[in-house]
Amino acid sequence: MTIAWTYLDKRGAAVDALKDYASMEYIIDNHADNEEAIREDMTAVGSPSIGGAPGGSNPHGSEVRLTAQLDEIDVLKERYRQALEFMEWFRPAWERLTVDEQFILREFFLRDDIPKSEAVLNIGNRLHIERSWVYKKKDAALTRLALLLYGK
Repeated sequence: MTIAWTYLDKRGAAVDALKDYASMEYIIDNHADNEEAIREDMTAVGSPSIGGAPGGSNPHGSEVRLTAQLDEIDVLKERYRQALEFMEWFRPAWERLTVDEQFILREFFLRDDIPKSEAVLNIGNRLHIERSWVYKKKDAALTRLALLLYGK
């Protein structure tokens, strides 16, 4: 282990990983559909020009479009590979958390549809604890996740 590892903000990195979780899950769930849509577009015939008047069209436009789509497929495949790698790293740590710890972290960091005040209320109601204890539980869950992801 290098000395730099000691100065890594592991809690901050764990929060960033939590925030990336939904994106990675989306990439994995939609990869096949996105790639199929691009492949279908690659086989579509381009529209003919109407009027037959010479214009500024690129005689190699089809080839340019095809290479751009091949590049887009490569980007999708790389994003998919990175998402799989992320999940392989993140999920074991996530699954070692208790159900309550997962719920707390999900409410605070994975739900974009509610404000933090509502997340605190939801956690307090579910765990039957006061607001101050919700924050203590969140900090403890985040510390545990950081420990599971990065070690000491």
